[in-house]
Amino acid sequence: MAPEGSRREFLAGSAALLLGSSIRAIGAEGADPWGGWKVGAQSYTWRQFSFEQALERMKKLDLRYLECYPGHVPVESTDAQLQAVAKLCKEYNVTPFASGVYPFSKDTDKNRVYFEFARKLGLKVLSADPAVNAFDSLDKLCDEYKIAIAIHPHGPIGTKLHHWYSAEVIMEAVKDHHPLIGSCLDTGHLIRSAQPPFGKKLDPAEQIRVMGSRNFGLHMKDHDNEKREDVIFGEGVLDVPGILKALREVKFTGMISVEYEAKPEEPTADVKECLQVVKKAASIIQAV
Repeated sequence: MAPEGSRREFLAGSAALLLGSSIRAIGAEGADPWGGWKVGAQSYTWRQFSFEQALERMKKLDLRYLECYPGHVPVESTDAQLQAVAKLCKEYNVTPFASGVYPFSKDTDKNRVYFEFARKLGLKVLSADPAVNAFDSLDKLCDEYKIAIAIHPHGPIGTKLHHWYSAEVIMEAVKDHHPLIGSCLDTGHLIRSAQPPFGKKLDPAEQIRVMGSRNFGLHMKDHDNEKREDVIFGEGVLDVPGILKALREVKFTGMISVEYEAKPEEPTADVKECLQVVKKAASIIQAV
């Protein structure tokens, strides 16, 4: 934990010291402000808004990749509705990349519905909460559709930890299955696992390293365990430069979904501040 004060300045300063490099100016001609990563948002961030209103806010934030919240784009959507979704995304210069989080069972026919939905939207990843007996079915479907299943940890749920609460638990389950079955780690839920009475102090960067090539997505959040709410990046314990460094080490090519669960009535200003932290961290990583 960093001392009290400007948490974001502390993290940026410590990361620069760690990497031993000066920061490349953000916005310099030809520079990618996202450091080459696909940075977008999980549209659940704007769950109290329509899908088009969410896209409007994403465009203003220069977010060009989308993870669909099922409340915005239901898996039961007709072909015509999905065509309308694709048209809206094109208008707002946003690429649908992932969607979820979805349950999966051993029933291949039921599971196929999600894969067909993903195929029609051109998605690469389905964020997932599979049953323990779902993997034989998912092996077949991942091989057929070439779409990744990314298991999402959810941290504490009531008095228990979610059954997929850590990278170690996920990796043990998937290591002998199709290489397109892995994780969409959620840094906020990993942080939440340290809350009493659970006490599971999980370092999100190390969790990324545990999953290695099986990282197919990332929900990026910061969380204050005392307040028990999401906070602007750097105001909790999230080390954004450390996260990006770990993603680079594992050669991550998926989507970083910024997800902000606080202030659902209008989170956009806070999301903008989070993104400034990501851009600054990306400039540090680019410079080495």
